[in-house]
Amino acid sequence: MDSRKFHLHDGKKGAALAIRITPRASQNRVVEILNDGTVKVHLTSGPSDQNTNDLLIKFLSEKLKISPNRMEIVAGATGRDKLISVIDMDADVLFKTILQLLD
Repeated sequence: MDSRKFHLHDGKKGAALAIRITPRASQNRVVEILNDGTVKVHLTSGPSDQNTNDLLIKFLSEKLKISPNRMEIVAGATGRDKLISVIDMDADVLFKTILQLLD
């Protein structure tokens, strides 16, 4: 048996949020929840690029009242469909908060 030691630990806990971006909007806002549970967000930035990702994280962190450090784009960084990890927020709390943001 190998003499290397390792330690198991719990990973970060939180919720995942599926987002669909509509760029070049007149204002940043949460528009609707699609049938598959994806949250549709309008952003004022151009098509998917790093500025769009940064704006999305900043916008959502302000709306969710959490630090941007608790959010990470884990899939779809270069596309309009993104998966965002929200650390230390229960999925039910996240869902209820998103519902309150709908116009």
